[in-house]
Amino acid sequence: MATALKIDFISDISCPWCVIGLRNMESALASIGDDIETWIRFEPFELNPDMPVEGIDRADYFKTKYQLPEEEAKRRGGEIKARAEETGFAMNTGEGFRIYNTFDAHRLLEWAAEQGKQRALKHALFEAYFSAGKSMGDHEALADVAQSVGLDRGGALEILGSDSFADKVRAVEKHNYGRGIQSVPTIIVNGEYVINGGQPPHIYEKAFRHIAGEVPKAEAPVEAATA
Repeated sequence: MATALKIDFISDISCPWCVIGLRNMESALASIGDDIETWIRFEPFELNPDMPVEGIDRADYFKTKYQLPEEEAKRRGGEIKARAEETGFAMNTGEGFRIYNTFDAHRLLEWAAEQGKQRALKHALFEAYFSAGKSMGDHEALADVAQSVGLDRGGALEILGSDSFADKVRAVEKHNYGRGIQSVPTIIVNGEYVINGGQPPHIYEKAFRHIAGEVPKAEAPVEAATA
């Protein structure tokens, strides 16, 4: 009998380590196979909640926020790009790449969760942003991404043009800040076990197997695994 694990994957669309973490986590779960059933929910976290909708140039962002010289920022960016490529993800974050406000993308993800499309939209948003360089503050671009995973484009624009899900996103963010989450990705399993950072697949696999060994079958979550 498989052990069921509820996974809260707390992350931001503008976080490259969240892409790496998600893809490596999924690789680990695939390696584990039928021993573990998972129910995965993506929870919002904003690295830059005060970022203007139009965003800022990534080089200026690193210079201002982290006080990094341009060459050091490029070196770190190259390392992250290489790690992403190891997972099979194309990260095109070169000259002119911008950092955007992601609040509307998080609202769209909450809507997608109700439609059973949250995980698909999460992947598509990462690809639209990091691979294709789409603006995460542009409602038309976000609606296009929603449509690409089978969501209604008009419905997406209606959500984005209103305050729908804004209170929910803020409430979840406040809850996560309150329990001490200050960086992403943060993975919380069954509301108790915490895995931090974009770890390699074997680290995730070891952690999940250890957690599964400690979870009594009778106390496992009742939610079914999600696609």
